[in-house]
Amino acid sequence: MTLYTHASKNTGKTWLYLTGFLVFLILVAWIISYFLSSSLILYIAVIYSVLVSFFGYFYSDKIVLKMSGARLIEKKDQPELYRLVENLAITAGLPLPKIYIIDERQPNAFATGRNPEHGVIAVTTGLLAKLEKVELEGVIAHELAHIGNRDALLSTLVIILVGVIVIMTDFFFRIAFWSGRGDNRDSRAGAVMFVVALILAILAPILATLIKLAISRKREFLADASGALLTRHPQGLARALVKIAQDPNPLKSANNSTAHLFIASPLRGRENKRWLNNLFSTHPPVEQRVKALMGN
Repeated sequence: MTLYTHASKNTGKTWLYLTGFLVFLILVAWIISYFLSSSLILYIAVIYSVLVSFFGYFYSDKIVLKMSGARLIEKKDQPELYRLVENLAITAGLPLPKIYIIDERQPNAFATGRNPEHGVIAVTTGLLAKLEKVELEGVIAHELAHIGNRDALLSTLVIILVGVIVIMTDFFFRIAFWSGRGDNRDSRAGAVMFVVALILAILAPILATLIKLAISRKREFLADASGALLTRHPQGLARALVKIAQDPNPLKSANNSTAHLFIASPLRGRENKRWLNNLFSTHPPVEQRVKALMGN
């Protein structure tokens, strides 16, 4: 399998998951609306989630950079890094993103920004110190791929969908158990629907989160493939991923809310290779990513 087919395959799977997500959302909304004999809960959930995600979409990059302790640099501060990013951005046909440095020993990097015109790339000092040039190129190309693929926009859309499901199910529990279960409970069909709605209300947030994480993992595979195609040297990114994953230094500014942004999980000592833990991981295992890059 080539990098081209890997990219095409992961793009297809992303949209397949997203379509399934929308179908799942409609199913949850229909069952809960049927039971409550009202679609008001759906409207409230959608409006609230869109408003929250709207503000997150425009301001999340500033929040993440502040949380990470990142500082903006100019060309005179890091001329070699600046030229590397500039050259790759030109090759990718993207505007030059703003470049930030995080003073941390762990090698890592992330990209953010609501669109290519507002793109941001942040790298740690550990990444600059420990990676060879070809490896650093692979990492920067991966992050530019996230910007070019508009993953921030997709992430916002997915967060909206998850938010709608979580809010709907939360409202359902509150209304069903504090205000009674409505007229539908008087019939046998209504009782069955209540049981179905109850089970779905419990499982829906978990399933929604799993779909969100699956999409996140596919976007990492896609960014790997797109970045490797940009540099024409997949070995560089593969070697960088191995070095980043094996580095024992913690990333002090990282937490569960920002970990998904980085090229590899920054939460040292909290990873687990068991399949159940990988199911709830924002990143694919490095071994799988390297295997895909090398065409195995």
